[in-house]
Amino acid sequence: MDREMMNQHVGKTIRVDRGGPESRIGKLLAVFEDYFVLLTETDGVVYYKTNHIRSVTESSKDILNFGLKVPEKLDYKTAENFHKLLESIRFQWVKINRGGSESLEGVLSDSNKHYASLIVKDEVVRFSMKHIRNISYGLMVEKSKKDDSGNSNEDESNDNNQNNDDNEDNE
Repeated sequence: MDREMMNQHVGKTIRVDRGGPESRIGKLLAVFEDYFVLLTETDGVVYYKTNHIRSVTESSKDILNFGLKVPEKLDYKTAENFHKLLESIRFQWVKINRGGSESLEGVLSDSNKHYASLIVKDEVVRFSMKHIRNISYGLMVEKSKKDDSGNSNEDESNDNNQNNDDNEDNE
């Protein structure tokens, strides 16, 4: 995808690719030399390499569903190119590619222009740079889960457990 064309979509909700394991809907946060930053509901901040993107969809009626409110000062990594981005998230827990057989999670231990090295359990896996479509590193935006009474589901669950414990003590 062309950087100039992608810059027109910054701040908008877009769909990356039309389908498949790499397709996501999210808010386009920024565009750089050879990658862009997308905030998604399920994966958090995802960095997509532009040379792997087949299509970008923007709804003409703004109906793409994006269920997160983007914080004013969302702090995410930036770098002038993808290789420097990987250097900045070295020693972080990352997920390379979103799905399918080429998805991999581990600690990013090294990267250069040819490959990225991940520590996965007791193995060091070298992933070819030309096959990395996207990467994320655990940065998520919390979604509020309040019910009508203002209590979160977790609070309600804890209250029920406390009541059960009290009833057992009385018996």
